[in-house]
Amino acid sequence: MAEIIQERIEDRLPELEQLERIGLFSRAEIKAIIKKASDLEYRIQRRALFKEDFINYVQYEINLLELIQRRRARIGYSFKKDEIENSIVHRVQGVFRRASAKWKDDVQLWLSYVVFCKKWAAKAQLSKVFSAMLAIHSNKPALWIMAAKWEMEDRLSSESARQLFLRALRFHPECPKLYQEYFRMELMHAEKLRKEKQEFEKAKMDVGALDYPEEILKGELARIIYKNSLSIIKGAEFHVSLLSIAQLFDFAKDLQKEIYDDLQALHTDDPLTWDYVARRELEIESQPGEEQPTTKQAKAVEVCRKEERCCAVYEEAVKTLPTEAMWKCYINFCLERFAKKTNSQFLREKRLERTMIAFRKAHELKLLLEFQYKQWIELLLHHDFIKEALEVVVAGTELFRDSVTMWQMKLQVLIDSKSPDVAALFEEAFVHLKPQVCLPLWISWAEWSEGAQSQEDTEAVFKKAILAVRGSDSVTLKNKYLDWAYRSAGYKKARAVFKSLQESRPFSVDFFRKIIQFEKEQESCKMANLREYYERALREFGSVDSDLWMDYIKEELNHPLGKPENCGQIYWRAMKMLQGESAEVFVAKHAMHQAGHL
Repeated sequence: MAEIIQERIEDRLPELEQLERIGLFSRAEIKAIIKKASDLEYRIQRRALFKEDFINYVQYEINLLELIQRRRARIGYSFKKDEIENSIVHRVQGVFRRASAKWKDDVQLWLSYVVFCKKWAAKAQLSKVFSAMLAIHSNKPALWIMAAKWEMEDRLSSESARQLFLRALRFHPECPKLYQEYFRMELMHAEKLRKEKQEFEKAKMDVGALDYPEEILKGELARIIYKNSLSIIKGAEFHVSLLSIAQLFDFAKDLQKEIYDDLQALHTDDPLTWDYVARRELEIESQPGEEQPTTKQAKAVEVCRKEERCCAVYEEAVKTLPTEAMWKCYINFCLERFAKKTNSQFLREKRLERTMIAFRKAHELKLLLEFQYKQWIELLLHHDFIKEALEVVVAGTELFRDSVTMWQMKLQVLIDSKSPDVAALFEEAFVHLKPQVCLPLWISWAEWSEGAQSQEDTEAVFKKAILAVRGSDSVTLKNKYLDWAYRSAGYKKARAVFKSLQESRPFSVDFFRKIIQFEKEQESCKMANLREYYERALREFGSVDSDLWMDYIKEELNHPLGKPENCGQIYWRAMKMLQGESAEVFVAKHAMHQAGHL
């Protein structure tokens, strides 16, 4: 093995000598490179091979290439690239070949190989790399697409790209993404040929001898792919995706019309079809003979007219397909248009009116989904339609009695309307809801009570919540209870709450850090209390939280009544309790702290 390593190091010497001779690296730097290279070579030549060693080797060489580039730019020297960079690139390719042969299944390794070849001008190798990768990973459509795109866009070889797509479809005959990208590629090819032909015609060259078949120029190959794919992949979503691709190419108007007509004929029972047809009205421009709007008001009226045409299609759609999915499409459109910024008051009011009407109609037909009730109520509250919001939220909670979101919305409306029944409604909500989903309601009740009721009432809410909420959800409540106590009645109350909860597991570290912080904010901060809080916190988190131990040590060192002589004992207790990585982190932090005090 030593002979192999020595031979590979000697192979490097010509490029290293060139680097030193032209002044890119000093002699000391060359020696450092040889030392590092020897170590890396040893790691990839030994009997037991590890992928990380190959990755480190490649990364080192890439870093070296980038450093050479930067230094070339600095001194303005661009010669001898064959002897230097190309030599390194060939060596890295060899390492990649070995690694990808040993760890064939590692897709990320193959992709790194591809990225390297693209970046370091080794594109001649890429076709071979893609072929080797696809021979092993033929079950991954994304890799076929990547290879075909490279052939089309980088090598400008539409024939090679086409062959790759055809091979991919033999492996994946029902993959929508492959058909979409193949369809796009053929349209791009047709567009490229059309541009070439136009350039030749502009130059008044005879294109008769060149191969520009009229069918190809019109996108006939793309049309064949479209027709074949429809017989295999059903559904409006795929159909619409092909239409969206075709619309990117101006020359394919006939193909666009054919796809659009097929969409309407084949998928009349799919909400996506109606949604697409309706939204298309926004894109239809005024007729050539019509006068174009010039003033802001005229433009707003024109936009409003287009949106009304869309809504007319949606209205027809919800009559033809009276389903939740169809109403969802309609309402989403209305909300999107309403959210669009405009300076026209007329347009804003029209959009709001349309949105409200759509919500009301869907509600009357009982075809509104739960999240749409939330959207509707939020919209009503935002525009101060409190009375209608109350009616809607009552209807919503009747339909979705086990939804915590609906009860929250109902409570929000009652709070906004200054209703006297808020507390009673919180109680009612807990009757209908499962305890494990009620945390947001308990928090809302406590927050509302703090602003609207007495301290005694708010504390009663917190106490009920602590009894009702179990497990990890109770951690949040305890933190909020402690915060409220300190905020509303000061440290004495916060300490009393801490005492009442200190055996009520589970806790978070934050719970103890809060009471420690509250103690430190007092004028007469008592070290005895801090020790009590730290000791209690360490009973819960002493085996995992190195920061708690460090803060405890710092407190003994820095507090006027602290006992620095306790620090050694705390340190050894920490070393006994902390486990694994936490112990290592603690030792490092403790050493840094001591160094800072020297």
